[in-house]
Amino acid sequence: MAANANRRLAIKNMLAGTVAISAGGMLSSFTTDQQDTVDTKLKGNINHAVCRWCFNDLSVEALCVAAKEMGIKGIDLVGPADWPTLKKHGLYSSMCNGAEINLTDGFGDKQFHAQLFKNYSEMIPLVAAAGYKNLICFSGSRRGKTDEEGWNNCVEGLKPLMKIAEQHKVVLVMELLNSKIDHKDYQADRAWWGAELCKRLGSENFKLLYDIYHMQIDEGDVIRNIRTHHQYIAHYHTGGVPGRAEIDDSQELYYPAIMRAIVEVGHKGFVAQEFIPKQKDHLASLRKAVHICDI
Repeated sequence: MAANANRRLAIKNMLAGTVAISAGGMLSSFTTDQQDTVDTKLKGNINHAVCRWCFNDLSVEALCVAAKEMGIKGIDLVGPADWPTLKKHGLYSSMCNGAEINLTDGFGDKQFHAQLFKNYSEMIPLVAAAGYKNLICFSGSRRGKTDEEGWNNCVEGLKPLMKIAEQHKVVLVMELLNSKIDHKDYQADRAWWGAELCKRLGSENFKLLYDIYHMQIDEGDVIRNIRTHHQYIAHYHTGGVPGRAEIDDSQELYYPAIMRAIVEVGHKGFVAQEFIPKQKDHLASLRKAVHICDI
C-alpha cells in the first residue's frame, strides 16, 4: 500500500510539474520583460503594421520613426496627405483609406452607391500611383435588409469599381466589424458573410479585412475561420477581447496560436496592430504586441 501511495504521489507531482512548465511556456509570450525593453530582430514570417488611429498621441512622423526602429513595415489607415511621410521613412501604406463615407453608410445601401463610386473611382488611381495596393471599404449598416439584399446591393455597388480596381491593380478590402458591441447593425459582421460576397463578385481585386477583435466578439472560432476563409482575406487587424485591449494575458485571445495559423495558411499580406495601449509608454505597448505576434 505504501509503495502504491508513493507512486501515485510521484505521478501527481510529475504531472503538476508538466502543467506548470507548459503553462509557463504558453504565457512567456505575454510576460517576458525583455519584450518591453529590448528590440530583438523579428523573424520575418509576419509583415507587421500598426494602425495610425491607436497612436494619435504621436505625430505621423514620430510613429513612423518608432515603427521603423521596431521592424514594423507598414502604417494602416492613412490617406494621401500622410503618404509622403511614410515614404520618407521607407514605410508602406498597408491599408489606405479616405474614399469611404463612414462606417455606417456603405455599399450595402443603394442610396450611397453614386457617392461611393465617385469617391472610390477617384481614390483608386491615387493609391496605384503611390505604389500601394489595399483600399478599405465597408458594407455599412443593415437597416433591416436581409443577407440576400445586402449581398445584392454590395455586388451592384462594387461591380462597376472592379474594372477600375483591376486596371490599377488595387484591391478593395471590406472590413468585417462586430455588430454586437461597437458597430450595432453593421452588416458584414461574419467571415462567412464576407466570403459569400467575395464569391459573388468573383474578382481577386475584392478581399476581406479580418479584424480578429471584431470576429472574436461576433463569431469566435477564430483559427478555424481563418483556415476556412483565408483565400478571401487580404489583411488582418489585432486587438484584445474584451475592450480592444492591449495584447497580453488579461484577455481571452492567445495571439501566438492565431499568428501561427495565419502563417500556416500562407498569408503574405500584413497583420496590423489595432489595440488601445494601456501602458504609460504607448510605444512599449506596441513593441510588446509586435513581439508577441511575431511567429
